[in-house]
Amino acid sequence: IVTVVLQCNNFEVVNMGVMVPCHEILARAKVEGADIVGLSGLITPSLEEMQYVAGEMQKDEHFRIKKIPLLIGGATTSRVHTAVKIAPHYEGPVVYVPDASRSVSVAQSLLGDGAQSYLDELSADYDKVRHQHANKKQVPLWSLQKARANRTPIDFSSYRPATPRLLGRRVFKNFDLNELARYIDWGPFFQTWDLAGPYPAILTDEVVGVEATRVFADGQAMLKKLIEGRWLSASGVLALYPANSVGDDIEFYTDESRTEVAMTWYGLRQQAEKHVIDGVTRPSRCLADFVAPKDSGVADYAGLFAVTAGLGVEKKEQAFVDALDDYSAIMLKSLADRLAEAFAECLHHRVRTDLWGYAGAEALSNEDMIAEKYQGIRPAPGYPACPDHSAKEALFRVLQCQEIGMGLTESLAMTPAASVSGFYIGHPDSTYFNVGKIGQDQVHDMATRRGMDEAALARLLAPNL
Repeated sequence: IVTVVLQCNNFEVVNMGVMVPCHEILARAKVEGADIVGLSGLITPSLEEMQYVAGEMQKDEHFRIKKIPLLIGGATTSRVHTAVKIAPHYEGPVVYVPDASRSVSVAQSLLGDGAQSYLDELSADYDKVRHQHANKKQVPLWSLQKARANRTPIDFSSYRPATPRLLGRRVFKNFDLNELARYIDWGPFFQTWDLAGPYPAILTDEVVGVEATRVFADGQAMLKKLIEGRWLSASGVLALYPANSVGDDIEFYTDESRTEVAMTWYGLRQQAEKHVIDGVTRPSRCLADFVAPKDSGVADYAGLFAVTAGLGVEKKEQAFVDALDDYSAIMLKSLADRLAEAFAECLHHRVRTDLWGYAGAEALSNEDMIAEKYQGIRPAPGYPACPDHSAKEALFRVLQCQEIGMGLTESLAMTPAASVSGFYIGHPDSTYFNVGKIGQDQVHDMATRRGMDEAALARLLAPNL
């Protein structure tokens, strides 16, 4: 979208795509004589790479002397992170751009007659942000030992988990796109186009209603063509296993004997100081709290899943790009994203009501499912309750995701881009939460449990430190 918006405003844009090494970006910027370099980050590992690029620009006199601006954007980025973590690495302008629609005004400000005035304002603003961040009252952290003593209070002695109808791995290839369409959550679709507001109210919004209605109609029309023409295919894989928690971790077992571990999902526990509300201390949560402990004798279960609706998207997308139809190319990618999320919703529904069957009588509307009014959760690596992206490595290995055309990049992003993966937990008290900041004692403890280098783990968990 940034490319299209800038091109529509007479900027020449060289879009290098995703996962491009730093040296290639800077070399191409020199060859093209670029006035601005822009980076976009979708997942948290991208943030460290952005710092690295800024540092490399500082080392290279081509960028340092010319003070070529570096634009920062994408889902994981923020004004505070840009000012505190990225800008100090480069003496040229480093500018956070909150959304695609703002890219034009920022680029014009950087290259126009009033550039110096704009940069002075930006510098003053970032100094203020850094000052506020430095003086921000840090949330007090409990020791890991104290946090563990305050785990989610669940009585497993009377808990009788439902036994899944089918244990092990199950593959779904070329899933029916018509069925997935019924599970689509259209809300995020409008965010792709920088249109803010809840669906369906956005369609009658005084400010963006007309544009939202037009984009929605175009999306519905393309979805129909996409399904009829099979422009893409959707495949998924899930597995349900005997499982128990061991401390903060969840062990998945190969069979009901529970003697051989198929994989261990290493959990993070909240360490922020907890307040007492109505005489009760709020729990220091960890996802392992919602699975019966191994020493409880309760035979519990948990699951893994990975789905994609991005198979074949690149070919059709390239056809649109070659025809100079960027609008349709973006529309196709946004619909693929919606179908991937719908696939995750669809399979979770099937797991709850049939394959695992712990909520066989569930009768929820699509709106209720989107609002997560069902029993159980499906936390995903990289999200607040499970911020460690490296959990995807074991998950992909056990699920054998390569069989359905899914993989991981070096920075642990999923390919194709329109993909979703995560875990299934079925306990009625299970809920989502934000792990938040953790202490070095937890990093040390997890590194020991995982048998990995503590510094390497700290890099993976940097946003939580």
